[in-house]
Amino acid sequence: MEVLLAKQEVTVSALSELLQVTGKTIREDLAKLEEQGLLHRVHGGAILAQADQLGLLSPKEPYIRYSDEKLEIAEQAVKLIDPGDIIALDVGSTTLEIAKLLGNHPLTVVTNDVNIISELARKDDIRLVVPGGYRVRNMLIGSESVDYIRKLNIQKAFLSATGVHPEYGFTIYTGDLLEGKRALLETAHTRYCVADHHKFGQCALRTFAQLSEVEAIITDSGITSQSIEPFHRAGVKVLIRE
Repeated sequence: MEVLLAKQEVTVSALSELLQVTGKTIREDLAKLEEQGLLHRVHGGAILAQADQLGLLSPKEPYIRYSDEKLEIAEQAVKLIDPGDIIALDVGSTTLEIAKLLGNHPLTVVTNDVNIISELARKDDIRLVVPGGYRVRNMLIGSESVDYIRKLNIQKAFLSATGVHPEYGFTIYTGDLLEGKRALLETAHTRYCVADHHKFGQCALRTFAQLSEVEAIITDSGITSQSIEPFHRAGVKVLIRE
């Protein structure tokens, strides 16, 4: 899928040579992606479903709540990313801000967020890896996607959360995201949670990680010392942009 996003059209023969698989396998994969509405098959290959929208998105910029806070978090997060890194960006508006700040330099980014895919597909020097799946709102999910992620060597993962709680850990409401987040946690060498200060002390329906499973929580300067204290007592680092 990342090849198609970059070129907007592909041929079966070119993909077969690039990926070292048979034309039959390529055609079967293209058929699955067409079923998901991501492309249209044409004679000998495929094109994006909507070339002007990268086959995935409305051209309208998604609304981002607490945008200033998320930008501040993103500015701190990119300081932790080195040229040549293999990173994962979880589904979310804060991780989208990280993607926007990434320069067009050699880097591998793994993501299933369609907004992030749209943002990074234009940056030619970034190797974009899309595990795939079927589309639910702004994300691609599915068991095949989770299995694919678990085979990768991810150095740094930046995960989003609905709530960050000293007792219940990192939480979300939808179970659709649970397995994908767990795959990133289990695969990545270093894990960070990106969460604005409004999420501290909040708890959603499902816990996807304990506090001890991340290297640090990256948040904004609106956080109070009282909000940070329970996390410090639990041994968790809280990073704020300097």
